[in-house]
Amino acid sequence: MNDERTARRVAEARLLFDCERLTLARRLRGLRKNQLAQAVGSTPRAIGQYEAGVQRPEDAVVSRLAIALGVPVEFFRGGPGGVSLDGAHFRSLRSTSQIERDQALAYGRIAADVVAALEELVDLPAVDVPEYVVPPDEIAGGGPVEAARVARKALAGEPGPVPHVVRTLEARGVVVLVLPDAADRVDAFSVGLHPRPMVFFNPAKADYWRNRFDGAHELGHLVMHADAEPGGKIVEDQAHRFAAEFLMPAEDIADELPRTADWDRLGTLKAEWGVSIAALLYRARTLRVMDEGVYRNAMGTLSSRGWRRQEPGPARALEQPTMLTRALELVAAAGTDRDALAERARVTRADLDLLVPHR
Repeated sequence: MNDERTARRVAEARLLFDCERLTLARRLRGLRKNQLAQAVGSTPRAIGQYEAGVQRPEDAVVSRLAIALGVPVEFFRGGPGGVSLDGAHFRSLRSTSQIERDQALAYGRIAADVVAALEELVDLPAVDVPEYVVPPDEIAGGGPVEAARVARKALAGEPGPVPHVVRTLEARGVVVLVLPDAADRVDAFSVGLHPRPMVFFNPAKADYWRNRFDGAHELGHLVMHADAEPGGKIVEDQAHRFAAEFLMPAEDIADELPRTADWDRLGTLKAEWGVSIAALLYRARTLRVMDEGVYRNAMGTLSSRGWRRQEPGPARALEQPTMLTRALELVAAAGTDRDALAERARVTRADLDLLVPHR
């Protein structure tokens, strides 16, 4: 009976086979077509034809594909169209391979499926992120600074340090997730999806100070760059300037910054503002509190002492996202456990747990 049921599942999956789901599964596992072909005893050309929808795999091949990719055969079944992540803002397109970016985006795609399934069962915070469009070719204008001031007024309200960047994002309906370790060479990135934007962090860069800046940087993209082509140097510089003003407003911090490399003072400000010493030095330079020569010497000292990799001072635990974890707990209490939610979202339970770990 089990054999009959398995054969029926495979036949249904083949009949409703969605070529895009095969591509999604392959990218999720970080495989090239030739690697998948070798795993299932096929050819890269055949895999390409399956993914292009030119040819539909036989039942036996569907089973082998599912085993090789670690997904149930139902994963390949067609259904509601998935969201596009083509406009994702990656920090640097040259620092990661196409395979690595594809894998990160694949996790983003199934995360969007999980969120869509959750929103059928529970009310998530409404999306309320201000929009302040800055032209993507604006090199030295004040757009990013003004955008950050608008965002701070709307999201933070109070002057001074932002207590928790991740909670600030989640409170305004932004989905924040930590990428699984498989995508550890990808930097933080964001996607301004409709109806719910998403920000992804890299767990390999376990640096509290950097992660807060990354979060503010990605918020800058969501606020300023709804239609901007991602990956451009100017667009990334704008997000960097946005993050500096969002976390260290000029009118609040300028008088506190030292004119010289006062390491004790910088350490105190680091702890108070939740930003790195390197970011504080950069801010002092851009606000013209510290002259260029002093800044360069200070950065040289950071490098010579190994502080560019690990700055002095006690470590802090990363700011962790909780919105989806709490949502999963709510729906579980109402009778939809993780297995059932994974089935609704058409993702594996293992991938769901990777994206939204248990508390």
